[in-house]
Amino acid sequence: MLRQLRPALEPVKDVQQEQVMHLPPIVSAIIPCVDEETAIGRVVTAVLAQNVNEVVVVDGSSRDRTAERAQAAGARVIVEPRRGYGRAVKAGIAAVRDDADIILFLDGDGSDPPEFIPDLLSPIVAGQAAFVLGSRVRGAREPGSLSLQQVVAAHVARVLLRLVYGASFTDMSPFRAIRRDELGRLGMKEETYGWNLEMLMRVAAARLPALEVAVGQRRRIGGVSKVSGNPVAGVKAAWSISTTFVRLARELRTTRRQ
Repeated sequence: MLRQLRPALEPVKDVQQEQVMHLPPIVSAIIPCVDEETAIGRVVTAVLAQNVNEVVVVDGSSRDRTAERAQAAGARVIVEPRRGYGRAVKAGIAAVRDDADIILFLDGDGSDPPEFIPDLLSPIVAGQAAFVLGSRVRGAREPGSLSLQQVVAAHVARVLLRLVYGASFTDMSPFRAIRRDELGRLGMKEETYGWNLEMLMRVAAARLPALEVAVGQRRRIGGVSKVSGNPVAGVKAAWSISTTFVRLARELRTTRRQ
């Protein structure tokens, strides 16, 4: 009886396996933000319109209606009471759905153009890259969208990454996508402003297949930047980024020697 059924069942099994292999990847977007009630609803709506499966907004204890508006737009909201960009991102990573294949990162102020999300995802889906960075300093930039200190920081990071790792990243933009399994293997540690730079350094050091897409930058929809709009925060961010590069460069060099 079983021998008679097996030929009939095997083609069904093959079809099912083929269907599974061709299922589109699950994409989870993580948006860390604080006091972005003006922009966050529109950002969440725009991201979901790009066939992203879920949006996780990490609210850093906002004093406005950021969480309420994000949830109303379709996001899942979690609260990370501890300040620090890296802490917020880590909380978001821990909260994404278990079957997520690709994790997308962007800001919640409306400055990252969501129409470029397919350009970040498609090389990963096609197997051409494990990591894709959206460069703000390449592509169309609205006047006033990037401060001078952001442009300078991008230039310094570009020079350092090329000198130390031979990497060709032109920016430290938060707008990026990465395969979830590769992200888990990077061993990310930074909990503050240096998180974005740390990822670029670890991606470069691990020789992951990486691409960069010119996405440009828009002016934020509302509010004030937590870094570029605040001189004190800007100094703190610059210090954190500088110390992160020196510390991590030493750590990665030691690891490669072992």
